[in-house]
Amino acid sequence: MKQPAAPRLELEVTYAARRPWVPRRAQFAAWATAALGAGRFALSVRVVGAARSRGLNAHYRHKDKPTNVLSFAGAGLDPEGRNFLGELVICAPVVAHEARSQGKSAAAHWAHMTVHGVLHLQGYDHVRRHDERIMSAREIQILDRLGFSDPYA
Repeated sequence: MKQPAAPRLELEVTYAARRPWVPRRAQFAAWATAALGAGRFALSVRVVGAARSRGLNAHYRHKDKPTNVLSFAGAGLDPEGRNFLGELVICAPVVAHEARSQGKSAAAHWAHMTVHGVLHLQGYDHVRRHDERIMSAREIQILDRLGFSDPYA
């Protein structure tokens, strides 16, 4: 039986903030790839500080505070079959604060936020309770494969 093709990911990572600790590009690539099905994908990840996160969150979600991750949908499929997923904007200080307050390693929480954002870009959400259960179960499964414990436990 033929195995499904592993996802191929073109990843652009930009750093507008590097403190506190932020993952390397290779870590983002591994985490994002784990959340994808078969196919060719393009994704952009921007690591930002609290001020930029707050501004984007206020503008797009009408919440005047920084947030852990924002997901911006991309253009979708191009004629060659590559799926432009979009962009994740992840706030380094918020992720660091949440990891500390939840007693998690920084890497575990960064992995969770990356997987969470990539799932959003694929149409998952957590607005309704039923959808939240589906999305969180998928996150737990992916993070387990990556060697991280249940982020909701």
